[in-house]
Parts: sequence; structure tokens; C-alpha cells
Amino acid sequence: MHRATKIVATLGPASSSPEVLERLILAGVNVVRLNFSHGSAAEHRARAELVRSIADRCKRDVGMLVDLQGPKIRIGKFGQGPITLNTGDRFRFDIHCESGDQNTVGLDYKELVNDVKPGDTLVLNDGRMSMRVESVSNSTIDAKVMVGGVLSDRKGINRLGGGLSAAALTAKDMDDIRTAADLAADFLAVSFPKNASDMYMARELMRACGSKAHTIAKIERYEAIENLENVLKASDGVMVARGDLAIEVGDAAVPALQKRMIRMARECNKFTITATQMMESMIESPVPTRAEVSDVANAVIDGTDAVMLSAESAAGKYPVETVEAMVRICLEAEKSHRVSLDTEFLNRTFTRIDQSIAMSALFVAHHMQVKAIAALTQSGSTALWMSRLNAGVPIYALTPEEASRRRMTIYRDVRPMLSQYEAFDRDALLRACQNQLLEAGVVEQGDLIVLTIGEPIGKAGGTNTLKLVRVGEH
Repeated sequence: MHRATKIVATLGPASSSPEVLERLILAGVNVVRLNFSHGSAAEHRARAELVRSIADRCKRDVGMLVDLQGPKIRIGKFGQGPITLNTGDRFRFDIHCESGDQNTVGLDYKELVNDVKPGDTLVLNDGRMSMRVESVSNSTIDAKVMVGGVLSDRKGINRLGGGLSAAALTAKDMDDIRTAADLAADFLAVSFPKNASDMYMARELMRACGSKAHTIAKIERYEAIENLENVLKASDGVMVARGDLAIEVGDAAVPALQKRMIRMARECNKFTITATQMMESMIESPVPTRAEVSDVANAVIDGTDAVMLSAESAAGKYPVETVEAMVRICLEAEKSHRVSLDTEFLNRTFTRIDQSIAMSALFVAHHMQVKAIAALTQSGSTALWMSRLNAGVPIYALTPEEASRRRMTIYRDVRPMLSQYEAFDRDALLRACQNQLLEAGVVEQGDLIVLTIGEPIGKAGGTNTLKLVRVGEH
């Protein structure tokens, strides 16, 4: 059964063996995520090579996403292990402290003393703890615990409402971008971008390294929400990074922001990944909670291109079962997805020939009730445009370009397929395309399909022809 929504799985200790990786890919993982907040370049390189070899053996196109660490907005270390703070306790952050104790801890992010003022709320440990700032000096922040809990080494710290001055791209990130290019990563996720400039810089650094990877803005900062349209225009896609975003804007605001981001991204011809705690309980449990099932299903109904697993697949006890559960939820949720293509077209204008052909293919497919759309595409742009609207018809993107196939693994509704372009005669190529869909079992003799192609054949950005054919009739 064709699944429209894609699955991104983070690799880690639980999912790095060849056996588990193969099971994950066969279970339905479309994109693997390498989290550069953890591990060495050598470890990531070994995982990348393993993914490529297993994907080839399984005859699957699997994309690779490198997720940059971004600025380390964290506290320092404790000398005697974790501490417990209770509501009402006083606590100090000191940029000169090397070894924390019950009363004081250092700051990896030393600029925090310049970013906060008395009355601000500091949120720690993924929102589990909070403190109110009482006084600030050149090197210390004194605070009162509002919500207590256990605090341990290197936990994240943030100011409620955002406004931290940390740059999105650190020196480590710039080194990691070179590593990502060496690994031939298909996607580069930028952590904590504030504006379009952060994304343009990441793109330019990737291009300077010879990479054409899609750039993804992780929407985690309040400032990124304010600049959302410009950030979208500067990126190929966005990640709804709900953990840090919830800390900056408040958890109650996140569901509506998620829907807004997905809708806005689709309108701007960008893709979306919905992330953070989607199947969190499956780190320890073989079955998801009802709330998690609803969460994943709602993201699918919102129109997200992909749903993402983090610790569930990287360090959980049931990585394969989690992917299998996610596949079931996606398939069931997609059954209820409403097709409203006619109204979607009302306020859209098309200025490019190739985009107009893509939209025409959707319109014809919807009204003629075709079995499939086959887009012969060099770069993948035609398939991306088609996937921004829901026609209720699977899109098969045929291309000889391996890099294009891997970049298309994230697009909703799109299934990339290898096409060798052996002939440069259009009719011969279209017949070969029909035969390929027949052999793959996705169409049968007599099915109606829509084909799009560009002439001259093999030229990127040249889709200019649409053909409606019945399979088997030449």
C-alpha cells in the first residue's frame, strides 16, 4: 500500500548494527538522521557508509540528514553528580565556576549573563525546571527555583520567550558542514536559526564544499517564528522542532504553530518534518500511547511531509517496532485526508512552464481518477511541486540522478524510481516508463496514468509536456 507520509529515523546505539539498520529500512524508514550533537566524525562516516550499502542491497532509496548541533546553550558540570533543587531554593549560575555543587553551576553559554535581566524566567532540562532571575552581574545570575527537579551535567538552559544572542552557526558547525559534504548528505538541518541570513550562510557553506544538499531550518526560536516567511524562502524545508520551540513560546502555542508552519511551507513549495517526542513512550514500551497515536495522525492530517523519531530509534528498546507502529498510523490517517484540489488552485498563479505542467498533471489526475502520476524529472523540482497539493494520487518520480532520488525521499506522496534514460526518443521513453510501472506492480494493463516529461530530454528544469495515457495502449 502506498504511504504518502515519510519517516525520518535518528541513528544511535540502538540502530547502528547492520541487522537493525536493515530491518528499519525494510520496515519503512525513508530518511536517516545523523545527530551531530553526539558522536565523532568517524562514527558518523561509518554509519553513513553502512546505510548506503544496506540501502543498495535492499534496493531502496534512503535519504541522509545531517543535523547540526548549533550553539551549546547549556549549563556546566557538577563535581559530585546530579543535584535536586526544590521550589523556593536559591541557585547561582557563574561563568567562572568549573565544578558545580548544590548552590552553583557554571555555564557553557557564557553570554547568558548579557542576555537576561531580573524578572526573566529561565527554563532548564527541556522545560522540566524553571527559575526566576533575581539579579545579574558581569559573571553571575542569581535565581529562585519556581519548579524544582533533578539537574545534571550539560543540561540545556533557555530564556522563556527567546531573545538569546547566540549565533546559529558555530565553529564546530562549520567543520561539521564540511563533514556533511564529504558524506554526501542529502539534507542539512540548521539548529536555532533566527532569520534568513542564517540559512543563506549554511547554504553557501554547503555549496562551497561542493554539496547540493537541501537545507532545513529547525524552527526552535521565537525570532524564527517572527521571520517565518523569510526563513522559509531561504530554506528548502523546515523542521517543526517542538521541544525547544515549546520552551521559547510556551507549550500551549505549539499545536497551532505546527499547523501554521506546515500550511505556510506547502504554500511556499517547501517540505516539512514534524519532530520531537512523537513516540516517546516507545523508548521503553513496545506499544505507543493513545495520545502519541493521535499526535502522529494529526501531523499527517495537517499535511506534514515527514514525521521524525529521535531517541525512540537512536536509543530506545524497540526501534523497529516504533517504525512499524508509525507506518500503521500514517496509513490509517491518510485514509481520512480530504482532497480539495479545486479550491487549492483558486488563489495560485504559475509563472513557469514546468510548474504549470506539474499543476496541470494534478488537476487532470484528480478529475480523470488516474491510477498514478509519473514524472520524468532530472532535478526533482516537478515532483516537489506536485507533492505540495493533495490530489489523492501517488506520484512516481523517475530520474537517472541518484542524488535527486535521495533528495526526493522526504517529499510527501512521492516515490522516487531509477530511470536510465537509455533512449532520447520521447515516445520510446514514455513506453519504457509505463513498462517500469507495470513491472513494479503499481499499475495494471488498462489503468489510466498521467506522464510528464521535458524536451529536450535530460535537461533539468525543462518539463514542458503532459500526456494522459492508458497503460498498454501505444
